[in-house]
Amino acid sequence: MKAYRDLEARKKRVSAVGNAMGILQWDQQTMMPEGAAPARATVLAELSVMMHEMETGNDLSDLIDQAEAEADQLDNWQRANLREMRHQFIHANATPADLVEKIVLAQSESAMCWRLARPKNDFASLAPKLDALFRLKREEAYVKADIMGVTPYEAMLDQYDPGRREVQVDRIFDDLGGFLPGFVQQVMEKQAAGTQPLMPQGPFPIERQQQLGHELMTVFGFPFDRGRLDIAHHPFSGGADGDVRITTRYDEADFMKSLMAVIHETGHALYEDGLPQQWRGQPVGKSRGMTLHESQSLLLEMQAARSEEFIRFLAPTTKRILGGQGPAWEPDNILRVYRKVEPGLIRVFADEVTYPLHVIVRYRLEKAILADELGIGDLPGAWNDLMAQLVGIRPTDDTDGVLQDVHWPEGIFGYFPTYSLGAMAAAQLFSAALGDDSDILPGLGRGDPAPLFRWLDQNIRSQGCLYMPDELLEKATGSPLGTAAFKASITARYLGQAE
Repeated sequence: MKAYRDLEARKKRVSAVGNAMGILQWDQQTMMPEGAAPARATVLAELSVMMHEMETGNDLSDLIDQAEAEADQLDNWQRANLREMRHQFIHANATPADLVEKIVLAQSESAMCWRLARPKNDFASLAPKLDALFRLKREEAYVKADIMGVTPYEAMLDQYDPGRREVQVDRIFDDLGGFLPGFVQQVMEKQAAGTQPLMPQGPFPIERQQQLGHELMTVFGFPFDRGRLDIAHHPFSGGADGDVRITTRYDEADFMKSLMAVIHETGHALYEDGLPQQWRGQPVGKSRGMTLHESQSLLLEMQAARSEEFIRFLAPTTKRILGGQGPAWEPDNILRVYRKVEPGLIRVFADEVTYPLHVIVRYRLEKAILADELGIGDLPGAWNDLMAQLVGIRPTDDTDGVLQDVHWPEGIFGYFPTYSLGAMAAAQLFSAALGDDSDILPGLGRGDPAPLFRWLDQNIRSQGCLYMPDELLEKATGSPLGTAAFKASITARYLGQAE
C-alpha cells in the first residue's frame, strides 16, 4: 500500500494549498481593496500553477497506476478515495500549466471588471475581458473533451458534477421547460384570485438584517467558532476545511432577499462542515459534486425554510428583530409573501417555481458560447430574448440582465445546470426525509432542525465522496435523479393538490 499512502500524503498537501487559495479568494471578494487586485491575481495564478504541478506528471500517474493494481488491499473508503484521485488527475493533466496560469489571470481581471461594470450597466467595458476569458475556457474544454471522450460542454460540467452528461440535463430541462410555463400561469391565476400579500414596509437597517441573519444561522446550528458571515457583491459560500465562510448582500427596502441568501449559503456551509472529518484533506472527504451541494442549500432555503411550519416559526422572529407592526407581519401574510410566484429578472431572488427557467436560460447560452455559436456582442440580446421566451420578462438593462451573475466573469462554465439539478435532488431528499421521520416538519415549526439534520448527516453529509453523485442520491431516496418529486412538491404547495 506504499503507493496509496504516498498519494494520500500528496493529496494532503494539495488540499492545504487549496485551502489557502480559498481564503485568499474569499478575501478577494469581501475585504480586499480594489487596488490590490493585480497583485492578488498574480499570487493566485502562481498558487494555481503550483497546485497544477502537484496534481500532474508521470510520477503521479505511476503512483495511481500502482495503487490501482493493489486496490484489493484497500477498504471501501480508500478505493473511493483512489477513484477520486484518478478523476482529479484526468482533469488536471488535461490542462497545460501555461493555460492554467492564463485562465487564472484572465478570471481575476474579468471578475474585478465585472464588479465595476455591473452597477454602471456597462457591458461594453466587460466584453473584451469576457471574450478573452471565453476563448481560454473554450480551449480548455476542447482539450479535456478530446482526452476524456466527451463533448466540450460535458468536460466542463464534469468538473462540478462528475459523470453528468448532456443527455441527462437535456431530458430534465426539456421536461421542466414544457411543464413550468403553464404551471406558473396556473399558480399566478390562483394567487390573483386569493388574498393578496402585504409587503412589509422598510427601510430595514442593515444592522437589523445582520442580526436577523445571525439569529437564523444560530437556529440552524451554524458553527460561528469556525465560520463567519460577511458582505459581498454576489452571495457565496467559501473558505477552507474547518473554516466555513458565507456572504450575502443587503437591500434596505427588502429584508427577504438577504435572509433567503443567508439561509441558502448556510445550507452550503453546513454540508461542508458535516463532511467526514476523518477524511479531511483527501478527495473522498470532499463534497459530492455541485448538484448534491446545491441540493443542500436549496433543501434548506426552498424546501425547509418555505414550509408552512418553518414560516410560522420565522414570522414572529422577523417581526421582533425588525420592529414590524401590523397585519403585514402576521404569519399568514408572511407565508403568502414567501410563496408569491411571479416572473422576475434576478435569478438569486426568484421563487422556487420560476427559478429553474432562469437556469435553463443560462444553460442554453453557455452551451452556445462554448460551441462558438454566440459572440460576445450578441450575448446581451440573446439573454434578453431567452428571458422573455422562457421566464416571461425582458430585462431593460444589462445590470439586471447579462451582468447579474458573476459566474461567467469568474470563468465558471458548466456550473449553472447544477442549480436546478440540485433543486430536483433537494425535493427528492426532503420527500424521502419526511417519509422516514415524522418529526421533521413539527421540528421546523418549533425552530428545531435537528430531526432533518440527523437524516442529512446520516444519508448525505457523512458519506463524502464514497459514492458517485447519482448513486448517493438513489441510495438516499430510492430513485434516480428526476423531476417527479419537484413537480409533486410545487403542485401540492401552490395548487393544494397532488400531482
